[in-house]
Amino acid sequence: MKAKKGWLAVEVEEESEEGCGKGSQRFMIPISYLYHPLFNHLLDKAYEVYGYHTQGPLKLPCSVDDFLHLRWRIHKEATTHHLHHQPHRQLSHSFYFHSC
Repeated sequence: MKAKKGWLAVEVEEESEEGCGKGSQRFMIPISYLYHPLFNHLLDKAYEVYGYHTQGPLKLPCSVDDFLHLRWRIHKEATTHHLHHQPHRQLSHSFYFHSC
């Protein structure tokens, strides 16, 4: 899958019933996510786990469920900000990732 302009491919672990990663799943995310504090925390963890690698999609050290929740929180925050046309309010940016 090739990323269209303004988007980035990421890869997250799929968990087996035993609780450990088994394969991976790809997602396309807007590049703007790279500037969000919650996503920056995940990027820091990715560097700790994988270091820098240059081939393929960006690998993220979290479960698919954690990633989907993170994506939902970022989208919800952006939608709330856009709908209310208010200056950006600082929301709580604590989020914990569960890895194998």
